Amino acid sequence: MKTLCVIPVRGGSKGIPRKNLRDVGGKPLVVWTIEQALAATHDIRVVVSTEDAEIAGVARHAGAEVLIRPDELAQDTTATEPVIEHVIDTLAADGYHPDAVMLLQATSPVRRPGTVDRAITQIEETGMDCLVGVVPQTPFLWWTARDGHGPTADFDVNNRPRRQELTPDQFRYRETGSLYITRPWVYIENHNRIGGKIGLFIMDEVEGVDIDSPLDLQLAGKTLQEMTMQEGLS
Repeated sequence: MKTLCVIPVRGGSKGIPRKNLRDVGGKPLVVWTIEQALAATHDIRVVVSTEDAEIAGVARHAGAEVLIRPDELAQDTTATEPVIEHVIDTLAADGYHPDAVMLLQATSPVRRPGTVDRAITQIEETGMDCLVGVVPQTPFLWWTARDGHGPTADFDVNNRPRRQELTPDQFRYRETGSLYITRPWVYIENHNRIGGKIGLFIMDEVEGVDIDSPLDLQLAGKTLQEMTMQEGLS
């Protein structure tokens, strides 16, 4: 099974300037995701899509291919799907046609060893058209207002289970934004990363980190360093 892994990385960032090149646990942020993809044992082609020359240089040095995207696909309002389709179409023109397209977001850099391989294996074995990376959440969720009423719970407040008693069907699952893997036809026909037969790819809770603030950078760096040390000791 041939998998195209696309890592879209823009040079511009309003919240944290040059976020994708910021030091996180001793490496530029984008490098963590590149290295995780390249460590996969499956047949995977890792491509960074960017408009930024400095990011392109860092990505190449880390071992990824780089595809320079046009400026119109690097705006603040640019959706992710057109960027992925640009990579698919460009490589298709050179005769490369993957069986699946994996989208990895550099701003969600925490992934355990083997996560990328596990996602590829799952879509191959289940026959799904796409998998959405999610982390489990307890059902103890509340709505501020629903159906004309005040705050309401998403669970039975008179029969509140203990967390350890929860069954898989009682959990909710939060989309992380970290990982998606999709059959190419879904992008081509639906212009969406999600479509067809949809499956959930359940990730560890620690993999749900998304970087939006300087504090997130620090937390992600600490988590990644700890995971690297644990892997070295195992």
